Amino acid sequence: MADTPEIPEARDTFEKAVALTIAIMAIIASVVANHGDNAKTDAIIKTNQATDQWGYFQAKSLKQHMDELTLSLLEAQPAADAARVAKIKASSAGYDAEKTEIKAKAEELTQESQHLQAINDRCDEASLVLQIAIILTSIAILARWKPLWFLGMALGAVGTVIGITSFTM
Repeated sequence: MADTPEIPEARDTFEKAVALTIAIMAIIASVVANHGDNAKTDAIIKTNQATDQWGYFQAKSLKQHMDELTLSLLEAQPAADAARVAKIKASSAGYDAEKTEIKAKAEELTQESQHLQAINDRCDEASLVLQIAIILTSIAILARWKPLWFLGMALGAVGTVIGITSFTM
């Protein structure tokens, strides 16, 4: 079994501070990415539920059209059964009420899905900015250049603010 490579220790306070900054930004990036992944999963579920509702709406529409077709054929007959005609008319009218309910539910689920997708998009933006910040602060250790570290911290703060806004959406 191969030996585990030795991890170098920070030599001075600058390296320790930058390493701590990187660790904090990585934790924030993980939390934001997890929040975005959860929102994306929920958005997919809501989209599937909305699709199911639209399919149910279409099924009710087809049944209503079948009733209307049957009704027109019955009414064209001279000796149409009045009780059967009344039953089909009531059934057809019931589909309208059901379709209105189903449509409202489908539109609500679609709207929820879009909201969750917006949260995921915001988390993606925050994660990207935080990843760039982590890269810049990592380069700051190698280059031993404090302005790059400050730039990385500034981007980390921006990414954190973007990430926080995803929790308030």
